[in-house]
Amino acid sequence: MPDTSVRPLSGDTRANWIRLRTMILLRWFAIGGQLTAITVAQRWYGLQLELGLCYLVIGASVIANLVAIFVFPENKRLSEVENMLMVMFDLIQLSFLLFLTGGLHNPFALLMLGPVTISAAVLTLRSTVLLGSTAILMVSMLSHFHLPLMTEAGMILEIPQLFVFGNWIALIIAIIFISAYSVRVTSEIHSMSDALAATQMALAREQKLTDLGGVVAAAAHELGTPLATIKLASGELFEELTDHPDLQEDAALIREQADRCRDILRDMGRAGKDDLHMHQAPLMAVVEEAAEPHLGRGKSVHFQPLGDPAAQPSILRKPEVIHGLRNLIQNAVDFAAADVWIEASWTDAMISLRIMDDGRGFPPHLLGRIGDPFMRRRRPDSERRLRPGYEGMGLGLFIAKTLLERSGAELQFANGRDPMGTAKAPKMDMGAIVEVTWARQKIDAPRSEAAVGLGRNQPNLA
Repeated sequence: MPDTSVRPLSGDTRANWIRLRTMILLRWFAIGGQLTAITVAQRWYGLQLELGLCYLVIGASVIANLVAIFVFPENKRLSEVENMLMVMFDLIQLSFLLFLTGGLHNPFALLMLGPVTISAAVLTLRSTVLLGSTAILMVSMLSHFHLPLMTEAGMILEIPQLFVFGNWIALIIAIIFISAYSVRVTSEIHSMSDALAATQMALAREQKLTDLGGVVAAAAHELGTPLATIKLASGELFEELTDHPDLQEDAALIREQADRCRDILRDMGRAGKDDLHMHQAPLMAVVEEAAEPHLGRGKSVHFQPLGDPAAQPSILRKPEVIHGLRNLIQNAVDFAAADVWIEASWTDAMISLRIMDDGRGFPPHLLGRIGDPFMRRRRPDSERRLRPGYEGMGLGLFIAKTLLERSGAELQFANGRDPMGTAKAPKMDMGAIVEVTWARQKIDAPRSEAAVGLGRNQPNLA
């Protein structure tokens, strides 16, 4: 039975939901605002600014954005550490720009609250504390160290020191208060979301157990009379065959097996039973199980283990692995012309699967967005003929990618002519390639569990 234990999502998991493209877009807005503010202050109000240094600081953000755009795919989602580093960069960049433009005498010093608010809303408490402490340190330094704002006439624009002190205190209080407020409210929202999800999962699990218990109870009820008859008849035969020891032994065996059938039905009716030998299976067995629903759909599916079949690893039969692979194989079968290849390779550190087809491949303009849901696009007539009645929104690949990444996998999508591809035949040049890679420790079946045979079921006491 699949693992249906309910566990709330951690802060690290939620931080991974933020797309890199979202952070890049927000940074472009910040860059535009900074350039506009400097231009207006210098040309309209005649302020004497260190324009070279200001443009250098803003240029650092531009370069960081361009590197992120060209190096990472469009559907890249940031990890907790990557999110924290991006927000930290924006905080430090803004601090340098304020240093060049008057420090806390600059009314735009209020923008120091922006990165802290973002971190409190999407990052963990540890990252929020680190960024908040950095913001407080920067604000404190800016209150004493900064370049003055000067007019064309050489007059320094500054507010009284009492107001500088007030701004410093206000910013520190705002950083602490907004961080605590955002963390608390976000935590409450996430807790309610987890509670609703846990309720739905518990109800679904209970429904499955109830349905299974009903089936087993019906089977036990129907089989109860035949088993009782078998036990009664075997008991009478056992008493009447005292002169025939060999036949009496057979009658005893029949009675014993009837009792064993009764015990098995009783055990199956208990909620929480779990078959230990179903927790793990050889790698190719899991792959074939995932592909089984699509083997009779008019396309040839070839399984190719790239190694000694006798030495293939046993992996955990996680439902997310089987369902994720099944979605990828379904996509390959749907768009293949005639053949689909599934290659499996393994080393002491990695396990890798490559799913390839001889179809037209992924649309090049969508290659960087594969795995995002609801990718609506106009389908050409040729594609409608290849896959009639299909209106894809990207949900299948999104579900597969999400489930497999939950199991610890890393996915790569490419076409046959991409550097990642090594086509098996010329006709595969335009086919799609999906590579799924796990670290061995994330999917390997534990040795103690892999060694379990077909023994008696043990109750699940969790």
